Amino acid sequence: MAYSIESQVSVAVPTANDISLRRSVIKSNIISFGNKSWASNFSFDLKSRNAQKRNQYVVCMSVQQASKSKVGVSPLELETEKEPPLNLFKSKEPHIATIVSVERLVSAKAPGETCHIVIDHGGNVPYWEGQSYGVIPPGENPKKPGSPHNVRLYSIASTRYGDSFDGKTASLCVRRAVYYDAETGKEDPSKSGICSNFLCNSKPGDKVQITGPSGKIMLLPEDNPNANHIMIATGTGVAPFRGYLRRMFMEDVTFKFHGLAWLFLGVANSDSLLYDDEFAKYLKDYPDQFRYNRALSREQKNKLGGKMYVQDKIEEYSDEIFKLLDEGAHIYFCGLRGMMPGIQDTLKRVAEQRGENWDEKLSQLKKNKQWHVEVY
Repeated sequence: MAYSIESQVSVAVPTANDISLRRSVIKSNIISFGNKSWASNFSFDLKSRNAQKRNQYVVCMSVQQASKSKVGVSPLELETEKEPPLNLFKSKEPHIATIVSVERLVSAKAPGETCHIVIDHGGNVPYWEGQSYGVIPPGENPKKPGSPHNVRLYSIASTRYGDSFDGKTASLCVRRAVYYDAETGKEDPSKSGICSNFLCNSKPGDKVQITGPSGKIMLLPEDNPNANHIMIATGTGVAPFRGYLRRMFMEDVTFKFHGLAWLFLGVANSDSLLYDDEFAKYLKDYPDQFRYNRALSREQKNKLGGKMYVQDKIEEYSDEIFKLLDEGAHIYFCGLRGMMPGIQDTLKRVAEQRGENWDEKLSQLKKNKQWHVEVY
């Protein structure tokens, strides 16, 4: 939910196919962490969008794309639990985890910075897709002298196996919160977001206090592998959906997905798109199971000539969306709290145009547990 990189962590994973990688530059090929040493078998500039394969391994970066051949994961014991882990660590006794990598996700013309942050929890803070971690930034709470800062919640942007597929890491998608003086137009560091800046400024090896995991409303229902899932995200609200999609299309797990996954992502412009290469690859490899629609408010126009927001995309495809909902599809919303009024108004207007009562329909969706909302 709710960045220049000095180094990146890479994990060598055997696979039979090439994996295209997101734009970035790897600056170091070996990183040691604890008693582990991970070495890449590649040397490449990811900005070229091409990697030269030197042997049977590929490097799985934190924002890699999936190959058609799914990736093996471990430990498979993470598949056997019947209930999600909840609140294993609380604010009074948080788990001390370690930053593995911090990677800038957005390009130059994006308004603001968003980072992909990989955290090593050593397998001690397991979670399920759709849950959140709490982060306690270092320092003293200015409103409560002598007390630590309050916990900030962040949706987890990886599957339970993490980006290294070993069940020992979790990834967060964090936008750096900065504030500008209304009169001068200059950034006011005194009002910067404490936790987001701490995370985005972190270096590999830094310690971070985490709590959780928490949340059940956004858990991916897996009882019906043929179910359809409609995901609506703005900005970093895409985090849980990245986890869903990696589980559906990237990892070789016991959950064998046969339904439709449909992602709507709203951001300011093309440079602000998050995990776009991953999603585009799923679209290429699974065209019958994945749909992906982008709403770029500063680059696209809606049918009235105004800015294009996710609710405009929802209206554009409303007939299909309502049909899927009537057939039992799940619909998820994640992002800034301000996204929901516009979406609700659009859904209500569309329902009325179809001769339906939206309030009754929404009540039924909630009763059927098809309606999932996490906003902040």
